Amino acid sequence: MRGDNEDGQAVKDGEEPSGSQGGIQVIARAAAILRTLESHPGGLSLGQIAKSVDLARSTVQRIVAALAAEDFVMASGPGDVRIGPGLVRVAASVASNTAELIRPQLRALGEEVGETVDLALLSGGSVVFVDQVPGRRRLVALSAVGERFPLHCTANGKAILACFSPQDAGELIDKSLAEHPGFPLADRLALERELDETRRTHLAFDIEEHGEGISAIGTALLDVFGRPIAISIPVPSQRFEEQRELLASQLNGFRNRLKSTVKR
Repeated sequence: MRGDNEDGQAVKDGEEPSGSQGGIQVIARAAAILRTLESHPGGLSLGQIAKSVDLARSTVQRIVAALAAEDFVMASGPGDVRIGPGLVRVAASVASNTAELIRPQLRALGEEVGETVDLALLSGGSVVFVDQVPGRRRLVALSAVGERFPLHCTANGKAILACFSPQDAGELIDKSLAEHPGFPLADRLALERELDETRRTHLAFDIEEHGEGISAIGTALLDVFGRPIAISIPVPSQRFEEQRELLASQLNGFRNRLKSTVKR
């Protein structure tokens, strides 16, 4: 069976069209495959990838082989393809640059509030911690840099979700639930209402949803490349309520100051 590409060239099903449009199409297909693998850190088979991106298995196999040659995916066998260390290094470089740019203001916020302050980025259906300023109190909340948390039940995750349209946020919630099955969502409608409020106030809350005894407030904004970045302040619940209004004011002030840094 044959069809025409955008240059009017006839191509067979599964073939890559030639010329500049063909190169653009291959890049788009490779990006779709990488996004699919990002949402499935445990790996997928070639057939599962092909079904997800709606491409012929032979096409997926060729693109995966090319990505594996660049270390962007690992393919230990046809049934086990996952994100490779090459792409992880690229992502780490981006995260490092963002963290370095924001770190001085993050430290200043930590000094101001006296609590732990976290910086996190979106990765698939998760929020990933990329930097942290530990709190100065005797009892503080700490998470390891590099740790992945759900989007749907954390303050920084909800803040990131609120950066997206309701439809796109809904898709990210589904990814979050798939990647973190240990954190089921009790009331989706309530979360959607909460995200609407976060879009209005720029503040998101986690009241012991992700961890017992820990509550958090978070905010997020888009950088110059349109990527959401989130800042959150986790606090032991026993003192969170008494500081809630003050933390909200301090975090919103920080968000307004940060805008000029991340959107240069």
